[in-house]
Amino acid sequence: MIENRTGLHARPASQFVQKVGKFSSEIKVIFKDKEVNAKSIMGLMSLGIGKGNEITVKAEGSDADEAVEELIDFIEVELLKEDK
Repeated sequence: MIENRTGLHARPASQFVQKVGKFSSEIKVIFKDKEVNAKSIMGLMSLGIGKGNEITVKAEGSDADEAVEELIDFIEVELLKEDK
């Protein structure tokens, strides 16, 4: 669940996409009935993910488990640190 004040808009979306770019796996973000490439900032921002929304992060590839773990940590820990 997205708990930071601004959700995944602008700066947080950019940071998320940068993290995703470190991985070779194909990574998708699913929100409501839409699925986008997590390496696309425009795709991610088009979802309109705000505070309190739940998303699914799906990855397929050699570093998929590591990618999902790091992205969840980013959402649940790092984004909240920036709110303080």
